[in-house]
Amino acid sequence: MEIRSYRSLPQEAVLVRTKVFVEEQGFQNEFDAIDDSALHLVAFEDGAPIGTCRLFFSDKRRCLVLGRLAVLKAGRGKGTGRALVRACERCAAEDGKHRIELLAQARVQDFYEKLGFRALDERCDDEGCPHVWMRKDL
Repeated sequence: MEIRSYRSLPQEAVLVRTKVFVEEQGFQNEFDAIDDSALHLVAFEDGAPIGTCRLFFSDKRRCLVLGRLAVLKAGRGKGTGRALVRACERCAAEDGKHRIELLAQARVQDFYEKLGFRALDERCDDEGCPHVWMRKDL
């Protein structure tokens, strides 16, 4: 697996996020203005994109936020998501940041807990899907 980073939203990330969030999960509002300024990471296997996420600084949260982590079915169960999270942690550390937060779908909270994130007492609903804010100090 190879992970590449991009300073603008690459087509490979659009493809993965559309397939996972729009087609599989039914979200309507997948792309937003944050995409214009975020660092985008894309995981490739045999030259084909299999996963993506984005990393951006949030003035409101006063830290880096990892978002839009999506892995195609072909990449699930192979450590793709974990590799993308670890790559974000490395990017954060290289930038001198000491904390990452994310807004996880409640159904995958345990995935992030296994990677060292802890749930905060902040929950919300996004298009009918329960989410929880999580944090990891690096």
